Amino acid sequence: MLALAAHALAEGHNKPEPKDLWQEPYDLASAWRPCSDHRDWRPSGGNNGYILVTANGGMNQQRVAVCNAVAVARLLNATLVIPRFLYSTVWRDSSQFSDIYQEDYFINYLTPDIRIVKELPEELQSLDLEAIGSVVTDADIPKESKPSFYLKHILPILIPNRVVHFLGFGNRLAFDPIPFQLQRLRCRCNFHALHFIPKIQETAALLLQRMRRHVHPGPLDRHLVGPYAETILKDKGSRPMKNSRYLSLHLRFEIDMVAHSLCDFGGGEEERRELEAYREIHFPALVQLKETTRLPSPAALRAEGLCPLTPEEAVLMLAALGFRRKTHIFVAGANIYGGSSRLSALNSLYPNLVTKESLLSATELEPFRNFSSQLAALDFIVCAASDAFAMTDSGSQLSSLVSGYRIYFGGGKMPTIRPNKRRLAAIFVKNSTIEWRIFEQRVRKAVRQTKHVQTRPVARSVYRYPRCRQCMCNADPFANFKH
Repeated sequence: MLALAAHALAEGHNKPEPKDLWQEPYDLASAWRPCSDHRDWRPSGGNNGYILVTANGGMNQQRVAVCNAVAVARLLNATLVIPRFLYSTVWRDSSQFSDIYQEDYFINYLTPDIRIVKELPEELQSLDLEAIGSVVTDADIPKESKPSFYLKHILPILIPNRVVHFLGFGNRLAFDPIPFQLQRLRCRCNFHALHFIPKIQETAALLLQRMRRHVHPGPLDRHLVGPYAETILKDKGSRPMKNSRYLSLHLRFEIDMVAHSLCDFGGGEEERRELEAYREIHFPALVQLKETTRLPSPAALRAEGLCPLTPEEAVLMLAALGFRRKTHIFVAGANIYGGSSRLSALNSLYPNLVTKESLLSATELEPFRNFSSQLAALDFIVCAASDAFAMTDSGSQLSSLVSGYRIYFGGGKMPTIRPNKRRLAAIFVKNSTIEWRIFEQRVRKAVRQTKHVQTRPVARSVYRYPRCRQCMCNADPFANFKH
């Protein structure tokens, strides 16, 4: 099938691309406008005590935790201490909040909503929080708990002890039901309060300049790189080149994702042994579950669309959709499982395929080495600013947050390709017998069905689906009831 794709790309260099390849359904998408920065309440005094949060996961999981913590602090009329980030054996990054986000901007922007401080008052720093019962772990809070849980179970700890420490805090606040203004605050935090630090913005602006090869900033640049959007204009005398738009592709194919999926990826017994060894170290609960429960087979998981797309499948999808061979593609994601050889299929079909590591010199990359969260921030910016964004796993946090950011600030001009992995799995199963023309038709149909404009489904993330009246405004009074 890769050979057929290569032939189709070589033959189709003069063939026009499908009209909707780089477009959203503009009329419907552009009707939505950001409005979560509108406030309709008085500041919270934070009088009930202090909330400490130590968030786990990578940069994107931590971002969600921060926004949820802001909402909980407002709910409990508590003062939020700038969140801390747990060191993970998977991500191996010691970065803290101020290494990724502008701390003072975050505090000042949210001052009309909640009180935020950089550390606990001196008289509370010596408290043994575990001894007094003020440490609350994820095990103590049901996933997606309602606000009533925090009022009933956390507030009685907070008021007498003056401090509550949420250890490992993540996806522990429900999206529905939740008060309107509290939901709006979460959107305000995610889309307006979290600005990357200048070091990240400056390098990201350099990446954008090199990806576009022209002098015009994109519509999201000022939100993503702030004042460094102007540096993209520095080569004012240069002549814009044709075909300077670019596609970004998030390949969620790191070993943690591959191992946790329990899928097979064609590597035989050696692959199975390697992934099982990784699970034993990083996912012991999953190993135990495998021993005690009959889990679906790898083939069944794939048929249900539960396996991440491989780099080979991703490139077949792009070719079938009609992206030309000369398309400039930015690949986000670190340490692709299988190494550079796994990317060779993409490079052979799309020679203008790059990563942040290939776009930056060793000197430019050096300040970010060993800081996976800061590198993830660069990926976030380049993906969010791209002319089109393709994901391979719609459940990944980076893909979810990037697609939500593009919806929120994109004005109906920032298309995102979300593959229906169940539909694609059925197509890929037949890839040894199917004709390229039929394969192309089926892939386009499967992907086009995901490009519709919809409001946020009940209980789904406002960070991923911001088209709801708490986050965005629509002049159509029936917009919130259309799907």
